[in-house]
Amino acid sequence: MPDLLPNQRRPLLALIIALIVLLHGAVAAAAAPVAHAVLFYSPTCPHCHVVIDEVLPPLQSRYGEQLAVAMVDVTRPDGQALYRSAITAFAIADDRLGVPTLIMDETVLVGSAEIPAQLPGLIETTLAAGGNRWPAIPGLEAAVGAGATTTPPPALSPFQRDPLANSLALIVLLGMIVSVVAVLFRTQPPFDRPLTGWRRRAVPLLALAGMAVAAYLAFVELNGGAAVCGPLGDCNTVQQSPYARLFGVLPIGVLGVFGFGAVLVAWALQRFGSGPAAHWAGLALPIMAFAGTLFSIYLTFLEPFVIGATCMWCLASALLMTALLWITVPRGPAEVRRGKPTRRVPRGAHQDAI
Repeated sequence: MPDLLPNQRRPLLALIIALIVLLHGAVAAAAAPVAHAVLFYSPTCPHCHVVIDEVLPPLQSRYGEQLAVAMVDVTRPDGQALYRSAITAFAIADDRLGVPTLIMDETVLVGSAEIPAQLPGLIETTLAAGGNRWPAIPGLEAAVGAGATTTPPPALSPFQRDPLANSLALIVLLGMIVSVVAVLFRTQPPFDRPLTGWRRRAVPLLALAGMAVAAYLAFVELNGGAAVCGPLGDCNTVQQSPYARLFGVLPIGVLGVFGFGAVLVAWALQRFGSGPAAHWAGLALPIMAFAGTLFSIYLTFLEPFVIGATCMWCLASALLMTALLWITVPRGPAEVRRGKPTRRVPRGAHQDAI
């Protein structure tokens, strides 16, 4: 075989190097472990969209092809059949039924709190063990092979995740904004006027109600339990969000207890105190109610437009603070006592005739 000329060797050498690189990449890809999981979801489930839109994308970006998640829509007949098979295969208890449900190996994760809390560690453990196969759910591998379970639902905006509850939050938000603007235009000095009539009796009742609501939320936040939300809204998603703690440290519920408690203390000092203490307490009452309403506006805005869920307890707290604003802020001119003041004449002195 004749020797190759120098100009013929270069293309051949480049071809050999390219083949080696391609083969090395193929072998490396084949050898890379993969973590397989299945996610059962509903397109109209707010919790599901938290997992699909916020939890999975960064994990998929981090692990790339080493993370494979099959998406199963339980609103479709074939998806519902797979979900029922999963319930039977993994003996999922009745109190853990519902979506989103993610299964990896023998581990079943349920809810938008449990999945983001445990899935990253579960992926690391699975990859360190050399990867895994699809969960042992009858019919799952066939569905994945047919390409029927890999298309995620379209992303929803935070407001669309729970339009009914978020619409209610929007109404409350607009009402608070209108209240703040109206109060600014109607407020007139002096600002330390004592409360009278029904307003004097309403302040402690509203403050105590606000403290009760805030104390319940603080209990939920500090203990990590599930809040009783009722049929409308999703308090637990709100309480588990990063915005449930001020600066990531102080639970908002605890802050609410102190806020309503401060209003109650200021009312008591103005009502039963005297001198400078009563004066400064009278000034502090409307200022604290105004600041509390502004902070409630911020929190209420976060629910429908950032978090994508609305907490009815939080709306109740916001409404109570707004009511305190209307009651404590002085409106209209101060009352002027009519009539000529009498001049006190010392005993034994004579008063000139008029």
